[in-house]
Amino acid sequence: MSATITWSVEWMQCKPSEGQYTDVVITAGWRCNGAQTVDGVDYTGTVYGTCSFAQPTEGGSFTPYAQLTQEQVLGWCWNSGVDKVGTESVVQQQIDNQINPPVIQPPLPWAAPQA
Repeated sequence: MSATITWSVEWMQCKPSEGQYTDVVITAGWRCNGAQTVDGVDYTGTVYGTCSFAQPTEGGSFTPYAQLTQEQVLGWCWNSGVDKVGTESVVQQQIDNQINPPVIQPPLPWAAPQA
């Protein structure tokens, strides 16, 4: 079984004006979350980062700020170098490491058990 993965854009920074355009997004902060329940126990993982974007060209495609969708901005992130598959893999690995820890710290064999 694998985690349920969700992506979100948490904030965007804009230039007030760039050529003929206003409120031009230049950077977005994104987050990839994962959640998985195993034997009634909930596990989570997360990766976050930022992504910068090229400025729009005169006469090119431009979506006004108020009309942007989260899916559109996430698409920009993935097209600008954010590795969607790799990021989701890291989140899944975080969760897998909680379910089956690769390193554990058992009690010292000479220490009296805690009551």
